[in-house]
Order: sequence, then structure tokens, then C-alpha cells
Amino acid sequence: MTGKEIVYDVIIAGAGPAGLAAGIELAKGKANVLILDRKQEIGCPKRCAEGLSNSWFNIMKLTPNPEWAVQKIKGAVLWAPNGKSVKMKDKKELGYVLERKMFEKHLAIEAAKLGAKILLKHQIIEAKRENGIVTLKVEVHDHVEEFKAKMVIACDGIDSLVARMLGLNTANNLKDTDSGYQYEMTNISGYDEDCLHMYFGNEVAPRGYIWIFPKRDGTANVGIGIGAYVSAETKINAKGYLDRWIEKQPGLKDGSIIEVNAGGIPVGGFLEKMDADNLLVAGDAGHMVDPIHGGGIGIAMEGGRLAAQVALKAVKANDYTSKTLGTYTKEWFTLRGNKLKTRLKSRHLLEHLSDDDFNYLAESITMDEALKIGNGSLSKSEKVMLFTIKLIKRPKLIAIMKKFFV
Repeated sequence: MTGKEIVYDVIIAGAGPAGLAAGIELAKGKANVLILDRKQEIGCPKRCAEGLSNSWFNIMKLTPNPEWAVQKIKGAVLWAPNGKSVKMKDKKELGYVLERKMFEKHLAIEAAKLGAKILLKHQIIEAKRENGIVTLKVEVHDHVEEFKAKMVIACDGIDSLVARMLGLNTANNLKDTDSGYQYEMTNISGYDEDCLHMYFGNEVAPRGYIWIFPKRDGTANVGIGIGAYVSAETKINAKGYLDRWIEKQPGLKDGSIIEVNAGGIPVGGFLEKMDADNLLVAGDAGHMVDPIHGGGIGIAMEGGRLAAQVALKAVKANDYTSKTLGTYTKEWFTLRGNKLKTRLKSRHLLEHLSDDDFNYLAESITMDEALKIGNGSLSKSEKVMLFTIKLIKRPKLIAIMKKFFV
């Protein structure tokens, strides 16, 4: 039976974390669901450092499997430009660094076992509505096929086209986009392999940071995210900043590179509308990423699952109009989006800090304060303490923090 002989309840564009989580939820709900992806292998290329905290394992009801949860993480170390650090470490694991290729294949296998159909090397080149049905023209090897569905969930990444083909503008603002570049390196040393490491500073990574995410003994993801506009101003691209930094690290500079990844990362610009007739968006396509560190695996899965839950209601009601699907945007902001907006304020704060400010904070604030600044969750009394005692010698820094936290 060919695709054009079936009208699916839902077609999902994209087999990343959002699309696969949506596929699992839809298949559990007995929907007739098809997942299309333009890539030839699930999980490739990866566009993140592959970290996932225990909270996301709990939210998504996942059990870590050593096949894809390859490195236990017990904390994080935040590094200032002068080499000072704020260490946040526990005795027990707080999360894992994943082997994302294996993790996403695990999700794909689960979705398929539940009844979802997955097809790779299927590039959607046109999407249009006709009499309440979405028709997709899909490039498959050397020919074009048509697939039909009552609705589409667009999970096709930062460069998503499917939603825009169906009339929903998901374009990313340059100011809310980072340029990412990452090596998986081996035969490296000089860092605590129980922790994630993040290096800040305008000379190191303007409007961003460099990271080391350990994956196994002597092997780690070493990458950078900087504002997408930075290269135009400094004439140095993300790779250039990363290479320059690695050359100054004794434990890294002689390491071997076994994988290279690059891509854009949405870090804000949250969509005020993520639905239209016959359409929902999730994951990077819906700008569902933490604006501070750019991590999005857990957020994408949560968004994909929510999209599927709303889609199942539409299937049951046989109503695929924005009247039924329109609850999705509101539910997303209640569930996660409003918290991310608060974290966006913290990112804007970081953008205003000089290297001297980073150094001063590293020497002045505690681990707990660093976490709360990042989360935008300082209490009123903690703000008073921070502004009147710890930062009293830095009036400019007080002014910046008050702008974003008061």
C-alpha cells in the first residue's frame, strides 16, 4: 500500500526527540500516525551536548539505560575568565550525558512497537490544505510521493519549513539564535569527569559559553555556542573561537577529534502562536529550548508529548481546526513556556556582563546563589543581600541585575 492510499490521523515531520515523543504518545492513544524525516539515520547529526538531567527522566518517565545513558553526571562547574570557578556537585548522580544516536533510536523503536510508522530519507517539499486534509509532497530518493493526513505536527528543527508552508511563521530572530560548533574529542584530560563544565567570558564565547560534557573515560563533547550575529561583528566564527580556546588547554589541545557537529540553536523568541488549522509545532521548530544553555532534549520531548495529547483530543472530536488545537499554545506556556521566559531574563543579564563582572561573581557568590540567578528564582531577601552586601563595590553590576531581577 502506498502513502497516498492512506489518510493518516497525524503525520509528524521530524524524527528528533520532539517528533518521536509525539509519535509514542499518539501511538499509545491508538492514532494512525506516520513519522517522516529527511535524514538517513535517526539521531544524526546531533546539535547539542547530549546532557539530560534526572528531572527530565522523571517528567518523561524514562529509565536510564547504559546503552545510551553513557556517563553519570554529579554536578556542574561554572568557570570565569580568570580561571575562578563555582562548583555545584552532589554525591549522587543528577543526570546523564547521552549517546544521542542510540537514545533516539531507542525512542524510535518504542514508537514503532506501539504502532507508529517511521520513514527516513523522506524530504517534505510541499504542504497544503485541501478540504480539511493536509497533502504533503515528499521527495523520496529519485521521485516524489504524496502523503495525506488530517493534521501535521511539525518537529523539523530550527530550519523548519513545514509550519511556514502551512501558514504559521516560525522564523527565528537572529538575536535569539546561537551558532553552535562541537567536537567529540578523545584522549583528553584535565577536567572532573563527574561534572559538566561551562566557561564564560566575552573573549572566550561572546553571548554564550564553551562546554565540556564528559561522555566516557577520556572522551567528551567539547563545544561552543555564541550569538549568531557575533561573527559578523568580530570576524571570528564559532569554530574559530572554539579552536583558539582548545589550543590554550593543555589537557585538550593534543586530543583527537572523532566527530564534528555544527548548527543553529534557538535561544529565545518564543512563539506566541504554535498552532493553526491542521497544525501544531514542537521542539526546535517551536523554539522550545532553554534560553540560557541552549539545551532542548527534555523540553522538546515534553512539547512533543503535549502536542500529541492535544492532537488526540482533535482525533476524538474529529475537529482539526484552530478552535480545538488552539488550546496547545496556552497549555505549553502554562506547563513550560512561562518558566523559560523567566530564564530568558537571566540570559539577557549574562549578555550585559563584562569579563570583570564574571570574575567578580565567581569570587563572590555561592553555589546556591549561582543556581538561583540562573533560574531567576532569587527571593526578595536574597536579592537585598546580593545587592547591598556582596555587590556593593560593583554599582554597575547592581544596576544590571536590578534591571532583570527587580
